[in-house]
Amino acid sequence: MANVQFQGTGRRKCSVACVRLVPGNGKITVNNRPVDEYFNFETLRREVRRPLTVTDTLSKYDVIIKALGGGYTGQAGAIRQGISRALIKTDAELRGVLKKEGFLTRDSRMKERKKYGLKAARRAPQFSKR
Repeated sequence: MANVQFQGTGRRKCSVACVRLVPGNGKITVNNRPVDEYFNFETLRREVRRPLTVTDTLSKYDVIIKALGGGYTGQAGAIRQGISRALIKTDAELRGVLKKEGFLTRDSRMKERKKYGLKAARRAPQFSKR
């Protein structure tokens, strides 16, 4: 059973994350950098680790992630979904726990497009009576 790995893909906004779970001791790497170095905010680091902590598999797997597009928040959400999908491939019993937490549902919210005649998606020019 050499080189067993489980893959999952996550998406959020414009971000895509390709996640690989490899048996190990809990090291998380994002784009060849440690997760603590890649994400500046503790909330984003916690978001990335949540599927592993909820399923008590934080110290069982090393996580190797390639994240593309979007910003840090979108990438963190995509990574969370990718890790969740990969965990299901390791053990199908975890599906109920992850689904209950909402980690398997794709967040479909996207940026609203700018409309003509407006300054932004909904922001109208300032009204002046004169």
